[in-house]
Amino acid sequence: MVGTISLYDTSGERLHTTYIGATPEYGKRTFFQRMETEIAKVSTQFPTAMKVGVADGAKTNWSFLTKHTQRQILDFYHATEYLTNVADAQFARDPRARKQWLDNACTSLKHDPLGSQALIAQMQDFLTGHLQPALLGKIKAALTYFQNQQPLMNYALHLEQNLPIGSGVTEAACKTIVKQRLCCSGMKWKEKGAAIVLSLRTLVHSRGRWSQFWSKIDQYGFPVAA
Repeated sequence: MVGTISLYDTSGERLHTTYIGATPEYGKRTFFQRMETEIAKVSTQFPTAMKVGVADGAKTNWSFLTKHTQRQILDFYHATEYLTNVADAQFARDPRARKQWLDNACTSLKHDPLGSQALIAQMQDFLTGHLQPALLGKIKAALTYFQNQQPLMNYALHLEQNLPIGSGVTEAACKTIVKQRLCCSGMKWKEKGAAIVLSLRTLVHSRGRWSQFWSKIDQYGFPVAA
């Protein structure tokens, strides 16, 4: 499991990212505790900063983020994946119409404050057409997703205020922190070893953390069994 805490300036430029990683655990207790510790540190250092939670639609993400952030936004690119499924289903025989609808749908969702509502209405209309059951199933799944997540789709407002709308930094961390090291060919890990490696990699990828770590070791030492 990987999480990130990023700092942005008022123009929306990302300035710094702290990475948090943990091995799989039922309930994610260890992971959430580490996230809470890092959030507390950042909140102490930047008490007036706007805190924005960005994630996919998993319920556990939002039950955590609503407690620690002032605003929450659904990752824009996860939402567009559902729009892609709708386009594939509705315009399966017309590639040009598929591309045009998908481009317009993504633009509307991103920049129109009422875009998500309009797309929900379109998907409801698509369900009245004569499509194969499998194609209708894709549209139904997207419609349900949008209806459930609509309160978290205020993309136009966030863009206007230079706030992030994507969790790409976290998605990339899944690869750079975990996959590139723990998922190479033939590798097998025990939980303790994997946890240590993840901790080291989050230190390396969080700018300034590695030097802080070694300064602490230099000052206080490190217990080693002879």
